[in-house]
Amino acid sequence: MPARLLVYLAYFLASSTHYQHTKRFFYDLLENPNSRMKAYFDVFMICLVMASVFLLIYEVDTPLTRMDMLFEQAIVAIFILEYLLRAWLYNDCHKVIIGYHEHTQYLKIPFRFTKALGMVVSKKIDYLFTPLAIIDLLAILPSYRPLRILRVFLIFRLFKLLRYFDSIKLFTEVLASKRFELFTLLIFLSFIVMIGSTAIYLFEKPSGNPQVKELFDAAYFTIVTVSTVGYGDITPHTTGGRLVAMSLILSGLGVFSFLTSILVSGFNEKMHVMRENRTYSELKRHAHYVIICGFGRVGEHIATQLAKDRLHFVIIDTDEKNVQEAKQRGYLAIQADASKNDVLRNAGINNGATAVFCTTGNDVVNVYITLSSRYLNPDIRIISRANQEHNVNKLYQAGANDVIQPFAIAAMVAAEYIGQPVAFEAIQGILRQENQSGMEAVAVLPGSALVDKSTGELDFAQRKLILIGVISSHLAHQRHKNRYRVNQQHFYFNPAPHFVLQAGDLLVLLGRNVSIGHFRSQFPGKKHRP
Repeated sequence: MPARLLVYLAYFLASSTHYQHTKRFFYDLLENPNSRMKAYFDVFMICLVMASVFLLIYEVDTPLTRMDMLFEQAIVAIFILEYLLRAWLYNDCHKVIIGYHEHTQYLKIPFRFTKALGMVVSKKIDYLFTPLAIIDLLAILPSYRPLRILRVFLIFRLFKLLRYFDSIKLFTEVLASKRFELFTLLIFLSFIVMIGSTAIYLFEKPSGNPQVKELFDAAYFTIVTVSTVGYGDITPHTTGGRLVAMSLILSGLGVFSFLTSILVSGFNEKMHVMRENRTYSELKRHAHYVIICGFGRVGEHIATQLAKDRLHFVIIDTDEKNVQEAKQRGYLAIQADASKNDVLRNAGINNGATAVFCTTGNDVVNVYITLSSRYLNPDIRIISRANQEHNVNKLYQAGANDVIQPFAIAAMVAAEYIGQPVAFEAIQGILRQENQSGMEAVAVLPGSALVDKSTGELDFAQRKLILIGVISSHLAHQRHKNRYRVNQQHFYFNPAPHFVLQAGDLLVLLGRNVSIGHFRSQFPGKKHRP
């Protein structure tokens, strides 16, 4: 009966949306690094820890009032509740039971209640022996007043801050990553202390030095000397003792130089990760932004235009020089390989990112970035750069929504519009970011006078405009040349004069804003009568 009840309870919790939402809420509150609630909770807990430490120190000289006692009990209650919640979040007990139950069903062996319960308890015990869980427990013990000796664990309330300060976490991660080097240094230091203590004791004790009465005095002198502190309360009287002290000083300088180099190299390795994490945290503040992969000539212009339009974006580039240049301009930038899934995930391709620009100078890299982006987010818009004509179809097959050929476009514009000063005046105006020039898309609305008109009839030169091309999905246009696919439509670059416009087409016009505005006002769509 207890076994059935346990299995039933496990399956009930697995299917309960209320239970899952509750656990998710507390996970976001206590553990999820991407949650805003955790940031606020960390600040709250830091204040509580500091308040509790101040209260315990204040109690040393001043008796606590009843309100002080109630305040301390409330803080300890919160510490206990946090400790229990973290133990609960450490693993899913119901999954352990379900896994064991399915295992017994598959092997046709009896389900043992005690074994299932033991597996659950074993998992929780694993948590209790983790370093941070031990610190949390020891931080609670000083509140037990009958045993004054427990006040020694007051220091663990300060260690509890390790959970809430990222900079302190970074320091512990550095120590953990360099544990082999630090362990080697500790063995070497222990060897020096042992040799030095023995030598000082053998030289100074027989000579009658009153400051060295036992081996502990010699060990104390050795540690103080190696650390280069040198209090002066113990001094060697013999020549041998002084030679040992000189050797200890030189050895101490070497040991601490080695220690400094270990810590510096560790921090240098972690600072790159810390800068990336800071950038990712900054991205999480924005609901929508664009990912630019590659900060070369094309990526630089895209970033400049997005910044001008006050749109949020992040730059990912493998070149440290490009990343530094982007940061100098005030852009969010990450030095990483954008073709890797983890990099794109951390950049928020499934969260806040709305589009991905693949603008590196290498078509193969752009294909890989496109493949990774489309795999991670099937719905995101991907715009990729192609430097070679034969790679355009590969990028579309990889999942790009649009493919841009910057060099081919520049060459075609120069070839088609040479000798036409209006075109180059407008292009130069756009490049110089002059407000009076621009490139806009004008829709051919149903009922407009533009419908069934050829581009030759419109005499764009007379209107001080240049027709860059037409975007259309009409099958009738597909006999024209200079056709490029754009999603489910086609872009017809510099269409011939006999190109007949249809409702729904988009005219891409280049010229001064006043000319484009006048053209739009001349060909409005007809309003439908009810």
